[in-house]
Amino acid sequence: MNIENAQVQMRKGILEFCILHIISRGEIYASDMLDELTSARIMVVEGTLYPLLTRLKNAGLLDYKWVESTSGPPRKYYILTDLGRNSLEALTETWQELAESVNHIIGRTEQHKKPTNGTDAPMTMTDQSSSSTNA
Repeated sequence: MNIENAQVQMRKGILEFCILHIISRGEIYASDMLDELTSARIMVVEGTLYPLLTRLKNAGLLDYKWVESTSGPPRKYYILTDLGRNSLEALTETWQELAESVNHIIGRTEQHKKPTNGTDAPMTMTDQSSSSTNA
């Protein structure tokens, strides 16, 4: 397994969800989204954001408006549509269920690593059989 590739794929899988959350707070300029995604270590490549925003726009999840700028050309600010808000709500519910499930599995793995037989090693099947017959 290529760990680095798996990490990239995990981040890509959650990117749309994070973008919708950021936009749900109110009108936002793309470079501000990029700054937040970069600081959260979700995304660092600018070339990924704009095609994704276009795809979300074409899917009807977001819209944009042009705002005049005093320091240059007009800026495009993104906003969620009603469909985008409904989609975000569904994705948030899915994320919460998924996070709970993954945390449950991780917790069980951590619990399994803890020694229960008085040694530093995890309990083996032989140890488990001995402890249940001695009880």
